[in-house]
Amino acid sequence: MRSMRIISNRNRAVHLGPLPLERVARAEALPELTEVRDRFPAASKTPLGRIVNEYIALFEQFRAEEPAPERAPYPPDPRRLANELKANCYFLNASLAGCCEIPQSAWLGTAVPGHRYALAIAVEFGRDPEPDNLAADWVRGSEYDCALLRAAEIALISAAFLRRLGFSATAHTRDRSDVSHAAILRAAGLVYRNLAAPFIGRRYASCVVTTSEPLAADLPLAAKAGMLDGGLGWWLGAGGSETWWERWLASRRPADGSRFPMESIKRVPETTTLILEDEVPRVPKRANFFTRALHGDLGDKAQRERWRFAYKTPIADAYVKLIRAMVPLQDGRIASRNRNEKSSPEENSKAIKALMYYLGADMAGACEAKRYAWYSHQEDGTPIDIYHRGAMVMLVDQGFETMEGASGDDWISGAQSMRAYMRGGEICGVVAAFIRSLGWSARSQTNADSDVLQLPLVLLAGLGELSRIGELVLNPFVGPRFKSAVVTTDLPLAWDQPIDFGLQDTCNKCMKCARECPCSAISFGDKVMFNGYEMWKPDVERCTRYRVTNPHGSACGRCMKTCPYNHEGLLAHRAFLWAAIHLSWTRRWIVRLDDRIGNGAINTVKTWWTDLEIVAGKVVPPRGSNRRNLAPGKPAKAQEIAYYPAAAMPQAAAKAAFPLDRKTALAVQPETPAAARERRRRST
Repeated sequence: MRSMRIISNRNRAVHLGPLPLERVARAEALPELTEVRDRFPAASKTPLGRIVNEYIALFEQFRAEEPAPERAPYPPDPRRLANELKANCYFLNASLAGCCEIPQSAWLGTAVPGHRYALAIAVEFGRDPEPDNLAADWVRGSEYDCALLRAAEIALISAAFLRRLGFSATAHTRDRSDVSHAAILRAAGLVYRNLAAPFIGRRYASCVVTTSEPLAADLPLAAKAGMLDGGLGWWLGAGGSETWWERWLASRRPADGSRFPMESIKRVPETTTLILEDEVPRVPKRANFFTRALHGDLGDKAQRERWRFAYKTPIADAYVKLIRAMVPLQDGRIASRNRNEKSSPEENSKAIKALMYYLGADMAGACEAKRYAWYSHQEDGTPIDIYHRGAMVMLVDQGFETMEGASGDDWISGAQSMRAYMRGGEICGVVAAFIRSLGWSARSQTNADSDVLQLPLVLLAGLGELSRIGELVLNPFVGPRFKSAVVTTDLPLAWDQPIDFGLQDTCNKCMKCARECPCSAISFGDKVMFNGYEMWKPDVERCTRYRVTNPHGSACGRCMKTCPYNHEGLLAHRAFLWAAIHLSWTRRWIVRLDDRIGNGAINTVKTWWTDLEIVAGKVVPPRGSNRRNLAPGKPAKAQEIAYYPAAAMPQAAAKAAFPLDRKTALAVQPETPAAARERRRRST
């Protein structure tokens, strides 16, 4: 977990990972493994441990499925496949990853037929909460299990990816394993003889993937080097790797604090964009444009492609089963409450945030789950009663390194979204279940099944401001490069205030996302009032059509890729952020400089994935790939934005297609924010 870095990692290949494992001394051959034994702690019986292990068991049902009947056209290159698997592990936030040939002594019984190669994965424990944080007692005794959940997730997805390519692969966890993890970890060069790992020691959990497909093996480690693991490069960050002192600074962050210094951003009583709360209509789930595409409102092609657009690649498809499997666990039985145990809303908020961070969230905030943040009806037309007043909102960073290697609308875009949705569903599912174990009602709200609209809650929880991209909140440290998930609950919480980091003025001066949008869906114009919100309203029809039917990529995140706030997070970037917040006159200069230095261009060093598409169940080479670079000289287009207000949406229970009336939508003349403010002033 990083706080702030000085040296860029832009020239560091993703498969090397954040830690300088390549600088650790290696042995030429693997020593005798006859004395190597696994030393797993038993599954935790704490309330948190039981919940986490329920999720691990849920994932384990997918550990050893049949591979696709036909091999994908993947190049027969063991080094390329090994590097892609390791890069994918680091994309999923593994601490260490390595490959090896499986020593015969590593099998615990009968070997899996044909499996000669292994991918080893280690995930280090999270930051221990401070003793005065309620989460310290919650986490104690479950540290290994929480890290194992993440390791199991990575292993299951890696195995599913291999099987989608037509390669036989099995994931091995603590409780369901055919191999000695200790032996594989040593053979793959991730641990020393005493099972301590370079840089992270023994505070890690492991999982293994075995496969029949050849993988280029990493060398085992030489004799332990102690505090000199990685040599001077470990201390200085040579090659863009993480350093000891960066990790030390990050470890000193409070447990309820993000890895980003959100506490440095100004809090304000109201959002920086006007919300006329009594004029914001509650809308049915049927009104969501992706749901509309599914029902045929956007035509046959969009309806056909809606089923696959975000996971039509082997790596994105690997997430789908886990995402869907978690849905039944989003709600559940509420335990009897211990009436003698009382905690304040402030203590509760700090503890839930600490738990979210421990489980892998990147940012978290609390807010009121206001009336207009709830959908009005389920997809079958059943009314939704507002059942919780509070919300814990969390963000998952979609990953700068992978975004750096992409165009934003190429074949990795869908996987970036699905990865974040899966992680959000996992964390919020565990947190909601834990709150229920305390005797309070709670439900996780995820992309797979949510009774709330996420955007207003992200805004109210102080995790960002509404941006020019339109119906998207932008964070000062990761820009628009995130997905959200929510836990709604009746647990008393201290709510966070909205934030103000000068974004409204910056977005007013910066047109980069509008210029770079491949379907001209982002407005070059001024803000308007739409369904009670002041916003730069995008053309959602155009955006949805492009994302769903993109022929040369999976979904789209081009606006995220090219936004000036999407950056590596170096000390230099923090300096520019400070200037943009405190010196308004620098904002226009900063957004121009962003273009000059090429922020948002494709960095091919970070392009770690192989472009493949699933068509009719078969993995094939795609017909093309979007590899757009910046277009700083591109003139602003004359635009017509189609507005589809709530009154023009289909009825809650509408099953048949409700075709869009674009001509009428183009004729809508929204109220200006100034007129809305004046109208409200006169009515008071």
